[in-house]
Amino acid sequence: MTATLSPTTLTTLSGVPLPLVALPQGELLTVNIDQIPLLKDAIAPGVHIQPLRLDPERGEWVVLGILAPGAELPLHYHTGPVQVWTIQGRWVYREYPDQPQVAGSYLYEPGGSVHTFYCPEDNTEDTIALAWIVGAAINFNEDGTFHSIMDAVSAQHRTETVSAVQGTGPVPYIRGAANGVNKS
Repeated sequence: MTATLSPTTLTTLSGVPLPLVALPQGELLTVNIDQIPLLKDAIAPGVHIQPLRLDPERGEWVVLGILAPGAELPLHYHTGPVQVWTIQGRWVYREYPDQPQVAGSYLYEPGGSVHTFYCPEDNTEDTIALAWIVGAAINFNEDGTFHSIMDAVSAQHRTETVSAVQGTGPVPYIRGAANGVNKS
C-alpha cells in the first residue's frame, strides 16, 4: 500500500477541492474471501477460519468461521463487544439453549458477556458465521482455571503459524488501517 501519511487536500472527480482530510486513503482496503485460505482447526478442532481483518492497534478482529458439527469453544468472557452474523447452519450457547443462532441471525454481545459456544453434533452441515470482535476472549477450563486468551494479536499469530504449518502461503487480510492488506 502506498498510503500518504501526511494531511493533504483531495478533490472530487471533477477537480473541486474537498476539505482537508487527515489521512487520505491511497487504495481500498479490501480482500476477497475466495483468495483467503481456510485455516483448518485454527482456533479449536472443527473451528476453521478465514481472517478478514486483524487489527492489533485497535484490538479488533473480524473472521469468517466455518464450524463443523460438534465444534466447541471453552467457556469464555469477552472484554469488548462482539457481533456475529450466522450465514449458514446453527450454533448455540450452552447457557442459552432455547436461543439457537441459525442462518440469518444477527447477535450483538456487550462487553463482559460470558458463554460457552458449540455447534450441535446433529447439525447436517457446517455452520458459517461472520464475527467482528473487539478486545479479547478470556477462555477457561471446565474447572474454572485459566485456559487462554484470544485477541487480535493472538489471532494474527495463529494465522501466520497455522498458515505456515498448513502450507497455505501468505494469507491476505486487512491489517490496521495504516498497514493496508497483508500480502506476505
